[in-house]
Amino acid sequence: MKIDSLTEHIKKLVIVFIGAILNAFAMNYFLKPANVYASGFTGIAQLLSKIITQFTPLNVSTGLLLFLLNIPVAILGWRKIGKMFTLYSFISVIFMSLLLEIIPIQKSSNDILLYSIFGGVISAAGVGITLKFGASTGGLDIIAMVLSRMKDKPVGNYFFILNAGIIITAGAVYGWDKALYTLLSLYASTRVIDAIHTRFQKLTAMIVTKKPDELKKAIHGKLVRGITMIPVKGAFSNEERQMLMIVITRYELYDLEHIIKDVDPQAFTNIVQTTAIFGFFRKD
Repeated sequence: MKIDSLTEHIKKLVIVFIGAILNAFAMNYFLKPANVYASGFTGIAQLLSKIITQFTPLNVSTGLLLFLLNIPVAILGWRKIGKMFTLYSFISVIFMSLLLEIIPIQKSSNDILLYSIFGGVISAAGVGITLKFGASTGGLDIIAMVLSRMKDKPVGNYFFILNAGIIITAGAVYGWDKALYTLLSLYASTRVIDAIHTRFQKLTAMIVTKKPDELKKAIHGKLVRGITMIPVKGAFSNEERQMLMIVITRYELYDLEHIIKDVDPQAFTNIVQTTAIFGFFRKD
């Protein structure tokens, strides 16, 4: 394994670990004490743990349930999305499951509103940096991607459906005030994740470079994406260059950034949201 590749893997593992720490800290210090539920599989595990403990003789921890729920999802992601992305996502789940057991739970909360907001913000910071460096926190993220590819519908639809289920269940079992605080926490989470990492599924990258052939070869070596090459000319310098236009998913942005930095650090790149695509776009 090359030194640069090893360094990159270590860096990714460190980022995934930091994201897991932030998520676990938000859960045990803010959301759990306030009886407010997180989004996605973490929220499901949190809700199931409380229901099982309250209505059965069993006592199953949130960390264990989170790990068990993610096993079939990891298998699905491995087959449908990508091996490295799924591997790092599952490592993130393992870290968080362990940290939820290690970090002590805060025993009381005097201000539920404050705990809801801060819990959502800290949790979202963990999710955001994990996504930004080419992984995910597992669970809903992977399921939403697979369903989106199968049904050709926006990822956000599936996030909304599952999170709505958490809110409704929490409200029906433990009171609608808890459901409303959960909704507030989810809103805070969404805003922070948007600020750290784009939530849109598809992005268009426009790369102005002096090394079009080298960059094209490097991109095709890492990503299975079509590239359109357009001759361009600098208005100030009058230099002839090439612009490479490529549409990618948000999970490929991290890899594309590193390819550009390695091949042509002087390239000018503009990343924009892609609202819709007509024509062939590889989804697998």
